[in-house]
Amino acid sequence: MLKGLGGLGDMAKMMKSAQELQTKMAEMQEELHNVMVTGEAGAGLVKATASAKGELKGLDIDPSIFTSDNKEVVEDLILAAVKDAQSKATVKAQEEMARLTESMGLPKDIKLPF
Repeated sequence: MLKGLGGLGDMAKMMKSAQELQTKMAEMQEELHNVMVTGEAGAGLVKATASAKGELKGLDIDPSIFTSDNKEVVEDLILAAVKDAQSKATVKAQEEMARLTESMGLPKDIKLPF
């Protein structure tokens, strides 16, 4: 039926694949809100939990570090734990993206604008 239309059949197939990829990308983005990672600092004295989207969800601080002369140390440990959680979130999101693109037959290191 598409005889004589040249590559339009291939174009329709490509458009369908692109739409499928876009749908799966949107689903993955939603799933990343539910995937949690934990960053640590001070050998686990401070733990920050974040979603794979990088949103801080929780902070756990060992009460033993709360002394008046440790204020700056505690602040540094909190920042370090949050940065560690955000870094792990980025890595997790990249892993999920690679898994998705690879499952669709695309190179896992492809850079998509989504």
